[in-house]
Amino acid sequence: DIREIRSASRAGLAVVNVEFEWGADAEEKFGEVVREINVVRSRLPDGVVDIRMRRYNPAQTAIVQMALTSDDASFRQLEGYAKGLRDAVERAPGVQQADVWGAPPSEVRVAANLDQLAAYRLPLATVAEALQREGVDTPVGAVEAGGRRFNVQSSGSFDSLDEIRRVALRADNGSLVTVGDIANVSWENDERAHITRYNGQRAVFVSAQARLGESIFDVINGVRPRVDAFERSLPSNIQLHRGFDQSETVTHRLGNLARDFAIALALVLLTLLPLGFRASIVVMVSIPLSLAIGVVAIQQLGYSLNQLSIAGFVLALGLLVDDSIVVTENIARHLRQGMSPREAAIAGVSEINVAVIGCTATLLLAFVPLMALPEGAGAFVRSLPVAVVTTIIASLFVALTIIPFLASRLLPRSASGHSNLLLDGVMAAIHNIYRPALHVALAHPRKTVIIGLAAFILSLGLVPKLGFSLFPENDSPYFLVDIETPQGSAVSETDAAVMYAEHVLAGHPEIEWRFANTGRGNPQIYYNEIPPEQLSNQGQIYARFHEWRPDEGMRVIGEIREQLNQYPRARMNLRRFANGPPIEAPIAVRIRGPDLAALGELASEVERIISETPGARDVS
Repeated sequence: DIREIRSASRAGLAVVNVEFEWGADAEEKFGEVVREINVVRSRLPDGVVDIRMRRYNPAQTAIVQMALTSDDASFRQLEGYAKGLRDAVERAPGVQQADVWGAPPSEVRVAANLDQLAAYRLPLATVAEALQREGVDTPVGAVEAGGRRFNVQSSGSFDSLDEIRRVALRADNGSLVTVGDIANVSWENDERAHITRYNGQRAVFVSAQARLGESIFDVINGVRPRVDAFERSLPSNIQLHRGFDQSETVTHRLGNLARDFAIALALVLLTLLPLGFRASIVVMVSIPLSLAIGVVAIQQLGYSLNQLSIAGFVLALGLLVDDSIVVTENIARHLRQGMSPREAAIAGVSEINVAVIGCTATLLLAFVPLMALPEGAGAFVRSLPVAVVTTIIASLFVALTIIPFLASRLLPRSASGHSNLLLDGVMAAIHNIYRPALHVALAHPRKTVIIGLAAFILSLGLVPKLGFSLFPENDSPYFLVDIETPQGSAVSETDAAVMYAEHVLAGHPEIEWRFANTGRGNPQIYYNEIPPEQLSNQGQIYARFHEWRPDEGMRVIGEIREQLNQYPRARMNLRRFANGPPIEAPIAVRIRGPDLAALGELASEVERIISETPGARDVS
């Protein structure tokens, strides 16, 4: 069932990705992988420190990301408060888990005084053995004296530093010699493998994930009061910054849907005013009814309101009124001819029902193939065509049933021609402009076809200006900056590159906030974005515009890219989030072969060729 295995090795890290055939049980296959790795674990080289296995799930992204910052609080204090915030958030309904990021490991440092050891005639090993015998839960890192250092693996439990200080070493002439008599005991932080900052301030991050199927608004409404209550308990030298909130993005998308919905209603009203205000109201009813039926239908089919289904509804808004317009206009025509409302409704529908059904079927045929796309790509995009298809079918049902009923009740009866002034004006324009143009076109069919084809060909010149892609960039205000220094670079060297990128972003007032990470990627905050593994030469900045305006935003992004490219010792890639399944890059070239040296030379040559291609950027 394995479809593909990809591996990448770097200094101190090897990553193996296993992809199974579509349709395989993910839980079952992950369990098989874990069992097989455990079988060979004992046969791995001695230098392998750790093996971590995880199953990628695009649904398990962070719904919030916050930062605790302080200029003078110790990292142990920040970590303690971050864990308190994590626990508070995890108690909110619908939260699956919360995590703390960027807190360096804490350990107890026991610095023995050589003079005191000599005075009590105690070897350093005695101190290490005593601590090893007494403590386990407290991470006693090492016992140091002069140039000697003993790493301690403990087997008991310590609750505080004072307990460590009271550990007995020897009873001497009735007096007890303790660790505190011969050593200084204190908390120390190990070297930070993951350095985190928020808007340039040293920070510890806290993120949270929602359970699958939970409403983002319900979860956030449960998280916010707990965060507010926790913030009130913070000391004055520690600040809480809320940063990323996924509900803001969802609210923005729903707001766009509501805006497009209002525009559709206004356009329908404006377009149908020549038929009369009542006719416009009748047709407008089809929009909310069709959307409501579509929402219920996709829910019953097992889909949710997400960015793709919402995009499907927005697309359907421009299609779902066509049937209702045709039916309403035909019924109004029969009413003007003197039929009764009942007769006009029956005749108006029966005359054109086949044509209406045929036109709707034509629309459906444009989207049904998308529902049949196989494997992962099909599963990803399916909610969009399902939303369009269900809404259009709903609009057909409404146009052939509810609209005739409403039209027969609301449209005015008029047997004396066109009493509507706007309709009279439209008909006059048809007679004075459209009819003569139609006669000319029919009199010169070849010239008409040539002019039409020429107009079509000229319109193709606009395609490069518009651009096209299967999965376009997201219109959200968030973006990432990936930073990579040469392999083997120290964390400090990578952090210098990250700080340079932070400085560049800080120089643009359009940027609201930024989460900076050195040594690994930012916690996962987008469904198709897999964070880089923990490596000393990797860094990533997650940032947000105050407000995303396409023209201004792209201008600012272009300026930032130019500034980032000026840094000589690192590759920096600014990219916005894109829709679609996870991909390495829009263009990726893979070179295979047995000779690593030859592969390196070929890769460099391919990189040079692509870099020289007009329009290519961020080549790595």
